[in-house]
Amino acid sequence: MQAVKVTEHGDTDVIEYGEYPDPEIDRDEVLVDVKAAALNHLDIWTRRGMPGIDLEMPHIPGSDGAGVVAEVGEDVTRFEEGDHVALSAGVGDLRMDDPTLDPRFHIIGEHVTGIHSEYAAISEDNLIPVPDHVDWEVAGSSCLVFQTAWRMLIERADLEAGESVLVLGASGGVGHAALQIANYAGAEVYATGSTEEKLQYAEEHGADHVCNYEEENFADWVRSETDGRGVDVVVEHVGAPTWQDSLKSLTKGGRLVTCGGTGGGNPETDIPRIFWNQLEIIGSTMATPGQVDDVMELVWDGTFQPAIREELPMSESARAHEIIENREGFGKVVVRPDSELE
Repeated sequence: MQAVKVTEHGDTDVIEYGEYPDPEIDRDEVLVDVKAAALNHLDIWTRRGMPGIDLEMPHIPGSDGAGVVAEVGEDVTRFEEGDHVALSAGVGDLRMDDPTLDPRFHIIGEHVTGIHSEYAAISEDNLIPVPDHVDWEVAGSSCLVFQTAWRMLIERADLEAGESVLVLGASGGVGHAALQIANYAGAEVYATGSTEEKLQYAEEHGADHVCNYEEENFADWVRSETDGRGVDVVVEHVGAPTWQDSLKSLTKGGRLVTCGGTGGGNPETDIPRIFWNQLEIIGSTMATPGQVDDVMELVWDGTFQPAIREELPMSESARAHEIIENREGFGKVVVRPDSELE
């Protein structure tokens, strides 16, 4: 089969598309004929190399994807040939109430072989059914960011109707999902973006107030918009460049919920502000199977809509990485096997 391969850690020149051995399924696995997949910032970090993760090279990336079941292992009970499925990439002990807290929890595409290939062997526990009417671009690009944002806001931050939420980078992957979920939950939504086009998107998808962070400090803007109070919740996924202003944007007793640090993972913080204002700093990673089911039903029925900035053949994955890194446009970058575009 043809697959995207990271041959070593480095810049985009380490990405290749070419022959790779066909996957063989185990008893509990499903062979997925991949129709569409998508990139996340996670793919950028994995390509560059992250401390503590030692990957066997070449490595197939990809934590988002969808396709048709081509074959099932003899112990598989949930799927059969011809079913449409999408990947839910978190791998944890399903006997636990919250598998994301399993000490061995890991992510397909980051820690082990991903789905940016013509075929992928995936445990049935990491697949969710996709209704036949759902477009492949939607099915292959939604699960990681929507499950992440859903858990952040609904489960970890315990967002309630009538509260206020600041969503940073509201047109990015997690950001555009969080924007829609916060609006759905009945919150008053504040959103940041770097261009008028991104701010218009935010307003069309649930933002009540928008700020161009390239033109003004968003913490000062939030304070002005809220008469000095601040917001109840900040959705933080940028890290070092925004951390201090995210804390400044919170009201007393507010909650900052974070799922990553695309701009840097070791920010300076403000301990006096945290204890004096009794702020909560909440970490969040992926979602439980039940949470995935809850949010993806709302994607499948059209309540939530992934923004797709570009669709490319997998042979142009290096370009797809550049689009993410250079913050060109907004939303997800979809990649499809070249054979699907012939």
